[in-house]
Amino acid sequence: MKPLTFLAAIALTLLPAALPARAAEGGGENWPGFRGPTRQGIAPGPALPTKWSATENIKWKTPVPGEGWSSPIIWGGNVFLTTTEEAGVSCRVLCFDAATGVLKWNTEVFKQATARKENRNSYATPTPVTDGTHVFAVFGGGGIAAVDFSGKTAWTFTDFHFYSRHGLGASPVLEDGMLVMPWDWSTDPDKEGADKEKVGWQIPWDRSFVFALHADSGKLAWKTGRGSSRIAHITPNIWKDETGRTQVVSGAGDVLQGFDLKTGERLWSAKNEGEGVTPSVVIADGLAIQPNGWGGFDSVRAFRLAGAKGDVSDSAFVWEQKKNSPKLPSLTYVAPHIFCITEGGLAWCAKADTGEVVYRERIGGTFAASPLVSGGKLYLLDDQGETIILPAEPRFEILARNPLGEKVQASPAAAQGHLYIRAEKNLYCIGQ
Repeated sequence: MKPLTFLAAIALTLLPAALPARAAEGGGENWPGFRGPTRQGIAPGPALPTKWSATENIKWKTPVPGEGWSSPIIWGGNVFLTTTEEAGVSCRVLCFDAATGVLKWNTEVFKQATARKENRNSYATPTPVTDGTHVFAVFGGGGIAAVDFSGKTAWTFTDFHFYSRHGLGASPVLEDGMLVMPWDWSTDPDKEGADKEKVGWQIPWDRSFVFALHADSGKLAWKTGRGSSRIAHITPNIWKDETGRTQVVSGAGDVLQGFDLKTGERLWSAKNEGEGVTPSVVIADGLAIQPNGWGGFDSVRAFRLAGAKGDVSDSAFVWEQKKNSPKLPSLTYVAPHIFCITEGGLAWCAKADTGEVVYRERIGGTFAASPLVSGGKLYLLDDQGETIILPAEPRFEILARNPLGEKVQASPAAAQGHLYIRAEKNLYCIGQ
C-alpha cells in the first residue's frame, strides 16, 4: 500500500449559480475552512505574490507546536490550526495573530486514544472550519470540538469511535448551522480481530455513514448510512439543486452520493469504485467530478447533478478520463477547464464538460497539497515546500518556482493578498 496524506478539495474561478450563497462569504478577508470560502481553492480578493523564498517576501514565520497536517484557516485577523502533542494524545486548537504570527492561545480540547495510521498522515489532519464565532475541529480518533475565539471550549462530541488503516483525513464542512462529517472507516483489528482487518478497507461493508451536528450545541442532527462502500478521506462539497434544496455531495470508497443537508436523507448514489480515495469533490457547472482510488482503478469520473435521484450510476454518468488520476491532491476547476497535479508531479488540464485532455506535462517533485488559484494563476505546493506557479489557462508554462526548504503536506490558504503555508515545524505568511 502506498503511503497516504489526506488532503483534498477543488476549485473554480466563477461561482456557478448552483453553489450556496455562503460561497461568497467573507470576500477576500476570510478563509473559513478547507479550500476556502468556495470549498474549491479559489483565493478571492487581491492577487497573491508570485515570487518568494525562505528569506524573501516572508511577512512572518512562526513555530507551530506539536504535530499535524491540517491546513490553516483565517477569520478576522486570526489564523487557526489544529495540532496534537504527547505523541498524538493531546488534541489542541491554536490561534495566531494574522498580522504578526504571534501565538495568541493554545487550547487542549480533549485527549484521545491513538491508533494505526499511515506514516505521512497525522493525528490532526482534518482542517478545522469556522462560522466567525467558533472553530470546529476534528481529530484522528474521531473526536470533535467547538472552541470560541477566546480559546474556550464550547462543546465536544466523542460519540463515534474512528478507525481506518490510513487514519482520519477528511475535513468537516459547515453550512446553515450544520457541521457535516463523513465517516468512511474500517474494521478495527484491536476490537474485532486481526482476521477482519480488510473489512471496510479492501472488502466493502455497510457501516460507513455521513452525519451532521448542530453547530450551536454539538448535538447529533442526523446520521445516514452509505450502503456498501470502503474507506476514503474525501471532504464533502455543498450544492443547491434545482428545487432550492441544499445537498451534501459526499464521496467514499466505491460511491459518490448526495444527502439532504437538513434531514440527512440519501437522495442519490453513483458507483465510483476504488478504496482509499482522497481528492475531494469538484462541482463544475452542474457536474460532480471525482477521482477514484487504489485497488486497480485509475480514473476521474463526472456525473450530472441536476435531477439525480436513486441509483444514478448510469443515468447521471457524463464522462470518464482513464489516465493519470490523482490519488492525493484534489482537482481544480477554472471554468471551463479542470486542472490536476498528481502525487508524482504530473500536471494536466482537461475540458470540464467532456474530460478531453488539453495538456499533460511533468513538472517533477511529489505532491500531497491541493492547488490554489489566485489572479489567474495556479499555485502547486510540493512536499519539499516549493510552490510551482502555472497559468490557470489551457496552456502549459512554468511561471515561477518558489522554494521554502521545509517539508509541507498541508494545503495552502489565502486571505487579504497573503498566502499561508503550514510546514512541518513552522507557519509562514507570504506577502508584502
